[in-house]
Amino acid sequence: MIFREADIADIGQIQFVRHAVKENRLSDPSLVTDADVEEYMTKRGRGWVCEIQNTVIGFAIVDLIENNVWALFVLPEYEAMGIGKKLHRMMMDWYFTHTKEKIWLGTEPGSRAEKFYRMQGWREAGIHGKNELKFEMDFQSWSGAPV
Repeated sequence: MIFREADIADIGQIQFVRHAVKENRLSDPSLVTDADVEEYMTKRGRGWVCEIQNTVIGFAIVDLIENNVWALFVLPEYEAMGIGKKLHRMMMDWYFTHTKEKIWLGTEPGSRAEKFYRMQGWREAGIHGKNELKFEMDFQSWSGAPV
């Protein structure tokens, strides 16, 4: 497995991973375009991928403008292997070297993602959008987060 910063050439595979997930699925996949992914990776924040044999199997993207985790997804067949945790750590370490602002994310209630974020030290902070749980993390909490 190779973990590295994402680049523009990865967008097609990032989109494939995003559309292959079982939880937190997009109700309308056309709402997140390749141009959106590029903007979040290059202008608004940064992205990272995990690949095996030149195939992206997971990715994370963080947004410095809205101070949120824009995406963190792993192909279902590679879940529970520590890939999401490593991508999460890379993303959060990068984020907090660029700002000390609190970061937030939204995720589906009762999902594996909800459990994952709680285990990483995120705190529930209400509801986001129509029915997502909102979680927050501050710099102080992250600096003492589990390894």
